[in-house]
Amino acid sequence: MTDTAHETNCLFCKIVNHSIKSDIVYEDDTYCVFKDINPQAPLHWLIIPKEHIDSLNELDSIEIAGGLLKLAAKLAKEQGYEKEGYRTVINCQAGAGQTVFHIHLHLLAGRSFHWPPG
Repeated sequence: MTDTAHETNCLFCKIVNHSIKSDIVYEDDTYCVFKDINPQAPLHWLIIPKEHIDSLNELDSIEIAGGLLKLAAKLAKEQGYEKEGYRTVINCQAGAGQTVFHIHLHLLAGRSFHWPPG
């Protein structure tokens, strides 16, 4: 699951290690949350595990998977989007739009969303 070579070159691992500056809005021992640099909604945060996991394909921890979702719900509620609504997205592989190969959950809120997403 963890690949040291990927960690060394991974943009999100560098954010976790604070070697690259990012607008971090939440951090604990397991997760780091920061603002997306190309926001698609008024609230567009990325929730990542601190442990390097390339994609959903390599995620084998139910605790990390559940924690991503639970943290997204908690943060959306804290930001006042619990009733208005919010969207969570995990892209898996380049064909689905994954551009950084460190699993991350997009938390989006503050505008209307349509289905299918595109």
